[in-house]
Amino acid sequence: MSAPHLALYYFDSCPFCVMVLRTIEKLNIDVEYRDIFSVKEHLNKLVSDTGKQTVPCLYIDGKPMFESSDIMDWLAQNAPNLKKKA
Repeated sequence: MSAPHLALYYFDSCPFCVMVLRTIEKLNIDVEYRDIFSVKEHLNKLVSDTGKQTVPCLYIDGKPMFESSDIMDWLAQNAPNLKKKA
C-alpha cells in the first residue's frame, strides 16, 4: 500500500495551523502546502469541496479532515506509514 497524498489548507497567522505545521515539521512528513490567502484557487477549492473556509484542513487522498487536534493525532498515529521529506 502506498502512502496517502497529503495536502494542508492553511494560512500563516492561524494559531491552529501553526500547531499542525510544527507537528508536520517535527515528524518530517511530506505534505503539499496550500495557503488559502496566497492562492485564491486553494480557497475556492476548499470552499467548493467543504462549504467552509475553515483551516487547518488536511486532505488525505482527497478527503478533508478538520480540527487541528484530530489532524495532529492522525499524523502522529500514521507517521511510520507516511512519506517523509527528502
